[in-house]
Amino acid sequence: MKETFTRAIATVVLLAGVFGARLPAHAQGEGDGETNRQLLAAAKDDDQVSALAALQRGAAVDAMNRIGDTALITACKKGDAAMARALIEHGANVQHANAPGVTPLMAAAYGGFDAIVALLLAHGADPLATDRIGKTAMEYAAGQGQTKVVSQLLDAGVDVNRTYKNDLTALMWAAGYDRADTARLLIARGADRALKDNRGMTAKDIAVQTKSDQVARLLSAG
Repeated sequence: MKETFTRAIATVVLLAGVFGARLPAHAQGEGDGETNRQLLAAAKDDDQVSALAALQRGAAVDAMNRIGDTALITACKKGDAAMARALIEHGANVQHANAPGVTPLMAAAYGGFDAIVALLLAHGADPLATDRIGKTAMEYAAGQGQTKVVSQLLDAGVDVNRTYKNDLTALMWAAGYDRADTARLLIARGADRALKDNRGMTAKDIAVQTKSDQVARLLSAG
């Protein structure tokens, strides 16, 4: 990640708050505490057999760890499509958000796990849900250069020119992290390269500022 862009758009919670920071304990949901812990541990270990066994013993499918992650969110962060599918089949809430507001879809989008993204969307995950700082799955995907996921989200009806906090668009996110393939797709799908953020900067300006050379050349080509 480019330090200047990160500082400019104040996204320090992305990695610290979203994928690691410990917060006060959350309710574990209904179900026995020990079986809930077994379910969460099984999701962390990619152990579907143990996860299903915990559910059969009465674990709550939406039990949470200390940052509000359910087994489904953990599976989505890890890219475990089989685990995600099994949990959804057992009634896991695809809309559940953890303490920083990250949903299963955002977690899968960040990691570029397109099979899980497709699964979540097919089961009603909201592509416009926002985290605590207003980001959607699109911003998570575009900033990481997850081009296939960006395409899936556009197909799901996300506005290619939707603005995030500070008037940032997905194209600006791709520009700030030099995600040329993603930027190319966004432009092909109608991204307005003339839009400006709250500092008056276009995606090209952001690319130049962050020395994102590939995207800068792409946007300079007209």
